[in-house]
Amino acid sequence: MAVTRRTFCSQAATLLLSPSLLRAQTQSTQTQSTQNPSSQTQPKPTARPDVASIDHDRILAQANRYLTQPPVPLTTLPSPRSPGTPNDFYSEPEDYLPDPANPTAPWVQHADGTPNPDAFTAHRDALLNLSLYVPALTAAYLLTSDPRYAQQAAAHLRVWFITPATSMTPSLQYAQTIPPSKSGRLEGVVEAVHLAEVVQSLPFLINSEAITSEELTTLTKWFTDYFEWLNTSRLAGLARDNKSHHGTSWLLQASAIAHLTELTDDRPLTTLRHQYKTSTLRAQIVADGTFPHELTTPNPYRNTLFNLDMLTAICLLLSTRFESVWEYELQDGPGMHTVIARLYPYLLNRGTWPYPADAAYFTALPIRPPSLLFAARAYDRPEYAALWKTLPPDPPNMELQRTFPIRQPLLWVTRPKPWLPPGPTQKPKLSASNETPAQSPDTSARSR
Repeated sequence: MAVTRRTFCSQAATLLLSPSLLRAQTQSTQTQSTQNPSSQTQPKPTARPDVASIDHDRILAQANRYLTQPPVPLTTLPSPRSPGTPNDFYSEPEDYLPDPANPTAPWVQHADGTPNPDAFTAHRDALLNLSLYVPALTAAYLLTSDPRYAQQAAAHLRVWFITPATSMTPSLQYAQTIPPSKSGRLEGVVEAVHLAEVVQSLPFLINSEAITSEELTTLTKWFTDYFEWLNTSRLAGLARDNKSHHGTSWLLQASAIAHLTELTDDRPLTTLRHQYKTSTLRAQIVADGTFPHELTTPNPYRNTLFNLDMLTAICLLLSTRFESVWEYELQDGPGMHTVIARLYPYLLNRGTWPYPADAAYFTALPIRPPSLLFAARAYDRPEYAALWKTLPPDPPNMELQRTFPIRQPLLWVTRPKPWLPPGPTQKPKLSASNETPAQSPDTSARSR
């Protein structure tokens, strides 16, 4: 295009004026900074908030309460209808009741959701309490190095997983049994999803004097046996292949246990990583980033957030420094990046939720979801972390606790010293590390 006299003069004037304009803008910025010094000290939004500082008082308040809570093993909570031993986990669904016309027939489900006050849930509630106590006590030990916290956490672990007379059988064969049946259901596997954070606590406790090397061997064997049950039981297999939060709960438990022993065998993690990519994403997530199988439940909002929390924790466990499953997307479908982007507005404002409201506790949500914190760090999104900090940190009742399996995110964003599970007479092998988690628990992201 030919350059006209007007165009040439305009461009020349712009070149001549640019230095003076730039100096004027710089002087204006300096003047504003001088007049308003506080603008220079405003903290920048961060995708990696200091979890240790944010949760410090909350963690210690909980741990101090739990210091006086005695261990309650399954053997102290017998059920007359359990077909197993006193050491076997047993539970019954609350939405099933005996048939008044035929007391010996299988219990029937009530469509109106009327709870059965006679349903046995003591084992489920005891396991939930264990998952409250051990991680909170471990987090307090991480913050303070006070041995009281580690010793109390170890006392619970000893009763539940080490002492033969009281330890739980490493299976869920009788979870969610419908009497008079003698076998559980796939829906029972989700009742043990809280074990994932108990497992996440273990690497931080082995540096204390609270657990002996022999106890650590027994503890590791218990979770290894449970991992075997998760992978060989028909009931667990049905849960694994379920297309809703039941399948996700299986994957989170398996991933946590596999990650615990990755230094001795990384093959299980490789297998689980492949399953996440090839099965979980395709079965659970549609193109718009929602979980369709959660939207048809009585509590679609709660179960969506429950599933999101578990999936982000799975991404955290399965990612390595060489491969991030956070970034993985199907060729014909979305990945976690799409999911969190779609659901973030509904966390920011529950009122924008376009699907049916939950049947119960809808207005009590959202609780501070770990998914926001984990995704903020993974995708460098400060707005996710900012929202995470503003939400209430703890569920207000035990019913909501059941779908809130990660309560101590400090244990998930802090890197423990690497360790090797000991052999029968072997002391735990700890690698040298310049980082002391108890002194700077949130200074380094988990590197995998």
